[in-house]
Amino acid sequence: MEGRDPQSSDPGRRATRRSSAPRLFTRAFLALGIAELCYFTAAGVAIFALPLYVTGPIGGDEAWAGSAFGVFALSALVLRPLAGRLADTIGRFPLLLGGAVIAAASLGLLALADDLASVIALRLFAGVGEAAFFVAGFAALADLAPEDRLGEALSYNSLGLYLGIALGPPIGEALVGGGGYPLAWAGAAALAVLSAGLTFLVGETRATTPAAPADHRFIHRPALPITLGFITSLVAMGGFLAFASLHSMRVGLENASLALFVYGGVVVVCRIAFAKVPDRLPPLALGAAALVTIGVGLGIAATWWSPTGLVIGAGVTAVGVAFSTPAFFAAIFATASPSQRGVASGTASAAIDLGLGIGPIVLGMVADAAGIPWAFGVGAAIAGSGALWTLALRHRAGAARRGED
Repeated sequence: MEGRDPQSSDPGRRATRRSSAPRLFTRAFLALGIAELCYFTAAGVAIFALPLYVTGPIGGDEAWAGSAFGVFALSALVLRPLAGRLADTIGRFPLLLGGAVIAAASLGLLALADDLASVIALRLFAGVGEAAFFVAGFAALADLAPEDRLGEALSYNSLGLYLGIALGPPIGEALVGGGGYPLAWAGAAALAVLSAGLTFLVGETRATTPAAPADHRFIHRPALPITLGFITSLVAMGGFLAFASLHSMRVGLENASLALFVYGGVVVVCRIAFAKVPDRLPPLALGAAALVTIGVGLGIAATWWSPTGLVIGAGVTAVGVAFSTPAFFAAIFATASPSQRGVASGTASAAIDLGLGIGPIVLGMVADAAGIPWAFGVGAAIAGSGALWTLALRHRAGAARRGED
């Protein structure tokens, strides 16, 4: 057959090419994923328990529940750029270890908090750990993944985050039911301690002799337009996560953690089944499609006031979220050299802080004034505006390439 490499039919040749390809599933890669699973399962316990804790024993309302949920992102936002720079200068491992230890302390001390001021202070402290752990984790992932499999690596790596969101709420519900909130906070802290221990198996992933000096800037400016689209997905997602357990109880869902479990489970299934999709599609186009899907899911949850509507809305939202983070992170890392990965990771993950911080706080005000369905509706509108912005970026990038040709 014309144009075919005659050696391509040789099994020995194919085996040689496969064996020489860089491995993705190394010990360090797997250890990083499991450490993140423990870390985010601890966070998942808080996703379920914190809004109920604030509106129950603490005596706050929905606005305070949203603030307590999202305020950790404020300290994380301030510190992410610094964490990115530190990840490129002192390495990934110290930040992974320190972030997990701080998370354990902030979660465990919630058992002693008996007023809103204490809860807010501990959530701000949690943001310090979040900044360190999250930035270093993404930088380590970029170090460990083969360059042409970064999207796939992001999909698999993020399973820890979304399995944590899926498993953490049922674990939190069981712990609260079995021993009250103190047991839930103790269990979450123990998971964070386990995460800290696993970081020793990851070790230091930064190259000992980098090809270029580390980037000493705090912001990776080429990534800023892309992060704006990413932020809208996170504002919408943050609002959903903050109020899913409260809304579950108000629509009569017998198992209050079911919607969050479905959300996390759908993301996990999609990330496994479609792990290679982000490497095969234009990232900005995929990101825009993901934002539209998130908006549709939140629209269903906002307008279909029933347990079925909430669960279906959670599932559709999760399909969009499954593709949004790999798409946007792939687009962001495409603008960075290896010596800029820490700063790029800090800039990209700052979007997570903005989204998960602004989303619960702003949508919490909407929920307090008009009800949780209205908050979901506003989140859907924000996701739709992000899709339009992302498509405009893709069009502009295409026009620039045609101009260069």
